[in-house]
Amino acid sequence: MVQSNATDVDAYLAEVSDDRKVVLTRLRELCRAELTGFTEVMAYGMPAYERDGVAEIAFASQKQYISFYLLRGDVRDAFAERLAGQDMGKGCLRFRKPERVDLELVRDLLRATAAAPGQVC
Repeated sequence: MVQSNATDVDAYLAEVSDDRKVVLTRLRELCRAELTGFTEVMAYGMPAYERDGVAEIAFASQKQYISFYLLRGDVRDAFAERLAGQDMGKGCLRFRKPERVDLELVRDLLRATAAAPGQVC
């Protein structure tokens, strides 16, 4: 799946393969637990989490990997050392296998994002 036409996150998760569904569901649970005051939406065919109408976090099941979108440059900069060994694009953390998703790192990134508003890229 590259871009989904699902209208909500439940429908999105129903579309993903079983081998990815568990970790994507866990990502959703983490987002919902840590991003207090954010709204869960579908944006650009993937689950996203908005504060004041602006997406700061998203995730997706891509063809070759699971993507975690960290759209805040200040949070990326603050975690530069921990992100250094990761497969990271400008705003996308990529995990090639579901079992390699670093849920502890994701939780910490979510907490830092939720702590204060910031500029998105």
